[in-house]
Amino acid sequence: MLCRALLSFRDSARLVCDVCRHRWRPVRPPWCARCGQPEPLFGPCRLCAEWPAAFGAARSAVWLDAGARDAVHALKYGGLPRIATDLAAAMAGLDVPGRASGLLVPVPLSRARFRERGYNQSERLARALGRRWRRPVVDLLVRTRDTAAQTALTPEARLANVAGAFQVRNGECGMRSERPLENSAPRIPHSALERPLVLVDDVFTTGATLAEAARALEQAGAGTVSAVTFGRAVVPDFT
Repeated sequence: MLCRALLSFRDSARLVCDVCRHRWRPVRPPWCARCGQPEPLFGPCRLCAEWPAAFGAARSAVWLDAGARDAVHALKYGGLPRIATDLAAAMAGLDVPGRASGLLVPVPLSRARFRERGYNQSERLARALGRRWRRPVVDLLVRTRDTAAQTALTPEARLANVAGAFQVRNGECGMRSERPLENSAPRIPHSALERPLVLVDDVFTTGATLAEAARALEQAGAGTVSAVTFGRAVVPDFT
């Protein structure tokens, strides 16, 4: 329980009380139709200008300020994977292509971070959201290398930091190829290629990580990729 409030027996499985939940600030339009970033629409949106063509939409449930930040911290660092159920409840109303017919794809962690946490918070979010949307979760992606912390990086530096960080699993055996053939694209199951894919992550900052994950899916042959996150960070003014 984040605030240590007492919950009724009916809500005893929850970790976020109604008061804390109502303090989360929803992300509302007007926003960029593609990346969902609320901003004055004066010319092209710089956050999604370099996204791959298949990456069509990203939406976030709430702003990542005090209460929501505490919830994400509990999920990622506090050893409370069960809180993903509460966060997914806030994400359930997000509307992106693939909500009704697609596959949910969690953004993977590096091996080192997975060993440190014992679980992937994005995978826990995806499964909790999948129960609400009644959509399957598929681990199509692996992270091929760890990346530096992105907190102080500009949007352009973030893109460079995560470039090539993801690879699609081999469609036949469920594992990525350690030595893919030159000029050959990784394969994913044909049934997945026929459906929209919805990336699931905990936080959207500039969208660099999601864009790179979408790029890996696009290069493997996916046609429609969107993304949903629980939190959206306020992007600093790097100009």
